[in-house]
Amino acid sequence: MKRSHLRLHDRSTLLERVVSRLREAILRREFQPGERLVQEELAEAMGVSRMPVREALRQLEKEGLVTLEPHKGAIVTPVTSDDIEEIYYLRSVLEAIAVERSLPHLTDDDKRMLGQLVEEMEQAVKREDAEQFIAKNAEFHRLIRKGCRWRRAHMILEMLWHGFPPHTPGMLPGQMERSQAEHKEMLELIESGDAKRLSEVIRKHILRTGEAFKEHLAQDE
Repeated sequence: MKRSHLRLHDRSTLLERVVSRLREAILRREFQPGERLVQEELAEAMGVSRMPVREALRQLEKEGLVTLEPHKGAIVTPVTSDDIEEIYYLRSVLEAIAVERSLPHLTDDDKRMLGQLVEEMEQAVKREDAEQFIAKNAEFHRLIRKGCRWRRAHMILEMLWHGFPPHTPGMLPGQMERSQAEHKEMLELIESGDAKRLSEVIRKHILRTGEAFKEHLAQDE
């Protein structure tokens, strides 16, 4: 099967782009669960060497999207509705706690940076620049929970952030706009020091995204 639509025309940050393109193709069911991903075919389709494809498949294995099997190579792992529900529910609970505990310890510089990130995300929305929005969104979420002193909470959240959660703005129609409106509300609560309300808003923000992602995959199927 021809995969010419996968071809990459911009070689900057090559590995990240290969990972992103393959991740999106898997989540959009362009590759079916159980399908074998052949490095040579993917490299040719993308117009890259085998090395970034090989590294990308290793990264996708860490994210749970492929399984690397001896003598078979990479096999697409099914992403189920239960997987999405589990990841987003756990994130919503733990991140809400982390943010509530973090807010009293955020500095004025942290708050200024959060304001700057919200502005940069606003510009990304206007330009329809999903990659920039994704990068700034990840920075925003990490910074907003920075002040939480629970290191295990940070470790678990980083694990839950691996894979598709950061990339939903590039996959769900209207997600950047909805998320940005919620980010602005979060910023107002940070500036007012309302940790309880901030915790509730971020919990709903994550759960809403999870539900939207489940609906999106169901439509693709």
